[in-house]
Amino acid sequence: MYTTYHLASAQEVSTDILDAIKATFKSKPITIIVEEDDSDFELTADMRTVLDERLQEDESTYISAEVSVNRLNKKYGL
Repeated sequence: MYTTYHLASAQEVSTDILDAIKATFKSKPITIIVEEDDSDFELTADMRTVLDERLQEDESTYISAEVSVNRLNKKYGL
């Protein structure tokens, strides 16, 4: 069993959360992992350039996402 808590900042960690964890898992062993939310992803200038180039391509030569992923998987073993 697992539970995920999403907090806007580390300042929101409270004893209420710790008490809830203790009540839920009682004396069972647990692992607590804390990671920074990096969902504020920003495109680099290079990424924007590649995307802009792709927008200029002839649509008749497009391949599906599935075909693209299959080709990448075959080439790079993703």
